[in-house]
Amino acid sequence: MELMDFCRYPIIQAPMAGGATTAQLVAAVSNGGGIGALAAPLLSPQALAEQVDKVRALTTHAFIVNLFVQPAPQPAAGEVDRARELLRPVWEPLGWNELPLPTKWCEDFPAQFEALIAAKPAIASFTFGILSAEQVERLHRAGIYVVGTATNVAEAKAWEAAGADAVCAQGIEAGGHRGTFIGAQEDGLGTFTLVPQMADAVRIPVIAAGGIMDGRGIAAALALGAQAVQMGTAFLATDESGIHPLYKERLLEAAHAPARAATRLTRAFSGRYARGLVNRFMDAMQDVERQLPAYPVQNALTGAIRSQAAKLNETELMSLWAGQGVAMVRAMPAARLLETLVAEWRQALI
Repeated sequence: MELMDFCRYPIIQAPMAGGATTAQLVAAVSNGGGIGALAAPLLSPQALAEQVDKVRALTTHAFIVNLFVQPAPQPAAGEVDRARELLRPVWEPLGWNELPLPTKWCEDFPAQFEALIAAKPAIASFTFGILSAEQVERLHRAGIYVVGTATNVAEAKAWEAAGADAVCAQGIEAGGHRGTFIGAQEDGLGTFTLVPQMADAVRIPVIAAGGIMDGRGIAAALALGAQAVQMGTAFLATDESGIHPLYKERLLEAAHAPARAATRLTRAFSGRYARGLVNRFMDAMQDVERQLPAYPVQNALTGAIRSQAAKLNETELMSLWAGQGVAMVRAMPAARLLETLVAEWRQALI
């Protein structure tokens, strides 16, 4: 199978962990001729299987299931205690006497991987790390097309060597977490600089991701050598997106107020660099964020804060992931957005 055999249009909805990629969103994109993507990194193996079933109940078309490649962490008690103290400026105003400890640091990746193979989606994508050649071969034997995430050419070559069918070129503009596994997470090229370099360096298809918000961006990415684009921020404000209503409001405010559109990379929320709208949480932790534990420990530690923020409708303490193109976000049903993007793309080719 070739990448474009899975869709009518070269548009992939990015997998966005944390509840954004509902079954309804994934299915709407796939039914509309693109490729929807279910973010499963935070799902238990059972929940992964259940969500795949929900998507399949809504579409017969191909879709992606995405996982983080990560080992189980073993943080020292002192590291956790220090992180809880560093986070005091954001949890103490909530009226807490201490920051509660999570019951686990993350889901078990090997168990998730087995659930993924059992679920047999048409496509699986991976970020944060790289699979072994043996793992890629297991996915191929199950009939699953494999996409790896790369933020530089070295990573793209590594995925190609491991046997991946395609690679997603994640530019520095992209919202959410950096997929870096070779080099510094906060470093990186812009999408339209990275894509042609990657397309020249590997033989497998390249998918462009980061800062692409309309049909002009799609046309530009394809002209530079990408076979498809992956768009996340563009789909966050759609009707089917599962993010908090006030998060959606913040995204739409950014479309009308330049000051509200400011984004930056931070590791304060999760311990891995990710791009989001600047808020009080990011500002409060900026001077100490390099001292915080790596993902997933920090992500688990801040989970209670972010959950409480959602209950209190307090966006200043939420992780508001968004890319640099957030000012171009549009609120509409996902199917209509896809139709709009296709029309804009065709117009850009004239």
